[in-house]
Amino acid sequence: MTASAASGSRQAGTVLPAILPLTLPAEYEVPAEFHRSAAKAWATAAAKLGKLTATHPDRFPLYTEDGKWVVDGEAWTNWCEGFLGGQLWMLSRRAAPGDRADFRAAAEHYSELIEDRKTDGTVHDLGFLFWSTYRRWFEATGDTAKRDVLVEAGRTTASRYREAGRYMPSFRQPDSLFIDIMMNIHMALYAAQQTGDRDMAAKALDHCLTTRRHLIRGDGSASHEGMFDLQTGAFLKQTTQQGYADDGSWARGQAWALYGFGTVYRFTGDRRFLETAVSAADFYIERTGDRLVPPNDWEEPAPARPYETSAAAAAAGGLWQLAGLVHDRTKAAFYADYAVRILCRLAEDDFLASPGEDWEGVLKHGSYHEGKNLGVDESVMWGDYWFLDTIDQIQQFDETHRSQ
Repeated sequence: MTASAASGSRQAGTVLPAILPLTLPAEYEVPAEFHRSAAKAWATAAAKLGKLTATHPDRFPLYTEDGKWVVDGEAWTNWCEGFLGGQLWMLSRRAAPGDRADFRAAAEHYSELIEDRKTDGTVHDLGFLFWSTYRRWFEATGDTAKRDVLVEAGRTTASRYREAGRYMPSFRQPDSLFIDIMMNIHMALYAAQQTGDRDMAAKALDHCLTTRRHLIRGDGSASHEGMFDLQTGAFLKQTTQQGYADDGSWARGQAWALYGFGTVYRFTGDRRFLETAVSAADFYIERTGDRLVPPNDWEEPAPARPYETSAAAAAAGGLWQLAGLVHDRTKAAFYADYAVRILCRLAEDDFLASPGEDWEGVLKHGSYHEGKNLGVDESVMWGDYWFLDTIDQIQQFDETHRSQ
């Protein structure tokens, strides 16, 4: 198929004029336990982030070793810089009033440090960098220059599109598609929404449909990676870089799926993506149950490390989002309650560091890359970020709900 023919057969790109809001059942009440957990979380975050920015100014660590942030450690790729700035933005509103101005100044500074990454076409992770930082900056100020950074990052995301196969490849190599990209593809949808670029929207939609077809299994589980023939675009096989086996169920990838497809539904209104998010969410809940926090991969027999908290934190965010999107009120309340239960479990003493202890991260027992032995059973920056981000979202809902 020629490039022009492939372009002509591409899905028509449709993006809603505004992202769908989250609408939980009117009678839903956030459990009282959550508020105690949230207060603990913000106290810990303020102490840990304040120390990090003072001890390692202008550095962006990914993970800890023995509870200490590693500032020059090995990184599989360059994808985490936005999570520090994102946490600082949240603390500019959630920290003690006397500390908020300092956190706001730090949030702006750490966001500015990564602005040049908006044209970095070597990675698939620009949503992780910019949605957590410049989106918050734009929402806080209305400064269109900040929106322009988001749009440019979205254009860069879309520029990775391959006609043969209809997907944006992972950073690893051009024939590789990661489930992780579902947590970044909304950058292209946002840019298309803001500019009216239907071709960009079509490329993003193609990527999502390709991922849905080839990485989401019939039981709702997600494969980490898919491989394609570079010449023909034919799908070859499912593989993994971080799970237990090629046919395993890597928990963080499952969280990326349930959260990412839900976000794409909010941008498109295409119910196929909502259905996929629900299927991924139900798989997560079925396999994790009352433990709430999964291992690195559910298929690993007798895992040496029973918990991967960053997967749980991201899943909580995706479940809270789904609670505001599904039309079944019973299911909405179930997802919301499960998200809250995850967060309250993560706020218990065996997972949440205390403000005064030497452990430098917020959440313990997270993992970066078990196969490479990087940041295993430690704090990881994205785990801390999604833990706080989901708490912040639920607090915003509760504050709005109480004011009505």
